Amino acid sequence: MDVRAGFCAIVGLPNVGKSTLLNRVLGRRLVAVSSKPQTTRDRILGVHTIELPGETPPRAQIAYVDTPGVQTGRGPLRRYMRDAAIAAAEDADVVLLLVDALDPKSKTAPSPDGEANDSDMHALLAASREHPLIVGLNKVDRLAKTDLLPMIQAWSALAPGVEIVPISAATGDNVDALERVIASKLPAGPALFPEEMVTDRSPQFIAQEIIREQLYHQLGKELPYASAVQIETWTERRGELVIGAVIVVERESQKPIVVGKGGSRVRELGIAARAAVAEALGKPTHLTLFIKVREEWSQTETELRKLGYGGDPS
Repeated sequence: MDVRAGFCAIVGLPNVGKSTLLNRVLGRRLVAVSSKPQTTRDRILGVHTIELPGETPPRAQIAYVDTPGVQTGRGPLRRYMRDAAIAAAEDADVVLLLVDALDPKSKTAPSPDGEANDSDMHALLAASREHPLIVGLNKVDRLAKTDLLPMIQAWSALAPGVEIVPISAATGDNVDALERVIASKLPAGPALFPEEMVTDRSPQFIAQEIIREQLYHQLGKELPYASAVQIETWTERRGELVIGAVIVVERESQKPIVVGKGGSRVRELGIAARAAVAEALGKPTHLTLFIKVREEWSQTETELRKLGYGGDPS
């Protein structure tokens, strides 16, 4: 039976709620979420099938592609993330531009002349111009109703045929309606993925993301931006996962921040991450964390690849 099927790239500036939305749609923790800008570093696929009562076809399979927040910056890691987001927008069947409705800059859509302070947004719009565009105004649960209508009107002028959908990814408000709008833009045809598939990412990747998320939650602003997590060992015995993971920082001076006094912080991190991984993967988990220093890893292409960014390790 045919369905509406295709790829929807979720794009936007940093910290607008893209990963929160994908986790909400899938009903599971797949992507790391934190208040730290550009927590997401990869394109991440999440597949969701929805019913479309009374429509033909009556179902849709939406392959969401979560992307890093687009933000111009120096260094190969920033370039890698920006390129990943732009490529996802170019390759998608539908582009969902997520906007933080609480950001004062979001009261108006980007200016058509591409002013310098709109360069990141214009890069996304340029990459999206060949595809149907939907603007999701996120966090409207915290927005005064009197402010919402003018914002919808402003963004409706962004491009011909653009659809504006106010949502709250955190609470789930109007997310079902957003999915129906996305589905309406997809072509009818065979499903792209098996019925039971949720993501193309491995359990190891999901565990890695969850550990990194907990790292951000535990350390907040104390944690340097250039930190990473890498799974080194992974075994399953009698239904229990046994994981050895490495937290990578760039300088020796950063290592004590993660370890904490007498190892207290890394222990707390391990307890929280172990519980979160066990919940996400549905298996009892034993987790051991190590901290390693790789000098200036985010500044060299070779080190980036070793940590899984920008291609397979060499």
